[in-house]
Amino acid sequence: MRWSSTIDWRGIGVFTERDIAKYPFVPEAAEYVRELDINIDDLAGPEYRSILDRAEERIEEAILFNLVSKQSPKDAIEIPSFPIAVMMVAATNDPFLKKRYAVAEAKRISNLLKDESKEKILCIVNNFKWRIRSIEVPVGSLTYDFVLRFTDFLKNAAVIQDKRWKLVNRLMLNGEVYLTKMEASRLLEEEVRKYIEGKLDIQVGLLPQGLTDRVERLKRLLLEKKGKLRLEEIPKGVFTIAFPPCIKALHNAISSGRSISHVGRFALTSFLINIGMTVENVTDLFRSLSDFDERMTRYQVEHIAGGRGSRTRYIPPRCDTLRTHGICPGMDEICRGVRHPLAYYRRKLRIIRAKPPMERA
Repeated sequence: MRWSSTIDWRGIGVFTERDIAKYPFVPEAAEYVRELDINIDDLAGPEYRSILDRAEERIEEAILFNLVSKQSPKDAIEIPSFPIAVMMVAATNDPFLKKRYAVAEAKRISNLLKDESKEKILCIVNNFKWRIRSIEVPVGSLTYDFVLRFTDFLKNAAVIQDKRWKLVNRLMLNGEVYLTKMEASRLLEEEVRKYIEGKLDIQVGLLPQGLTDRVERLKRLLLEKKGKLRLEEIPKGVFTIAFPPCIKALHNAISSGRSISHVGRFALTSFLINIGMTVENVTDLFRSLSDFDERMTRYQVEHIAGGRGSRTRYIPPRCDTLRTHGICPGMDEICRGVRHPLAYYRRKLRIIRAKPPMERA
């Protein structure tokens, strides 16, 4: 079978300025910016203020909300604001912000794609050389819109921590995975995230004073946001110093934006709920993950907390179960005397409280 990224993508027409503003990773966007012939030293001029304001706004939204708003009403501002925002993020040299910004822009793209035609989506994915074609196949309550070569599927689905994205749970025929339009948009979100992360992996030289001031302002905002996300900011009554090694490792991974297994997510969530952390705070903990879906995450946390379904509050797995799943990073002295993470937490708290105040750190 001969693969094509669209039925005939060349026949659909060239991207409009509006398309380029919406999808700044397409080659036409780079060409548009090149034709503007903007010199970096000129950016401090008043004629570029609106573009710089939008670039800074994109980064602010990523820091504060982990999502960039859809776009400025003016394409002439929106299009160049993206590469300038990328340059400003790279200039911070902050790995956390680089990851967060890439995720936020990718989520923006995913939200836009949900309103696009199948033909337009095929045009867009052509930039990533996906072996994909359009179909219309109803199966039960679903109608599949695309089939994608399984290797292209795995390349992006592997990082999505949801059993629905495991290949064994997908409809696949002749090496092609069936997708709805929403699912294709979600996969493209991952592709865009990786693309932007690659663009951010650059060294930025000396910037004009006007840009340097903006970058420093963003750094301060980022520092403030990081402070709110830190481990120490867990609500009163939750003592991170008493976390067992397994929970500490899981929490550190999530806090730094690294994905963990389904068992790990359940263990961490159920542990935090049982020691007094709110559903809201547990949900917020997962925001830095690239596959974060607020509605789904909140639903799962509420279910574990006993707010849905059987109204049963779940407890974390026992230590031997966590070891079986490779979640135990190694035991300390307290671990050897307990069989459950919650038992560890209670014992560690008793030990800490028995110490004089100056020795508790």
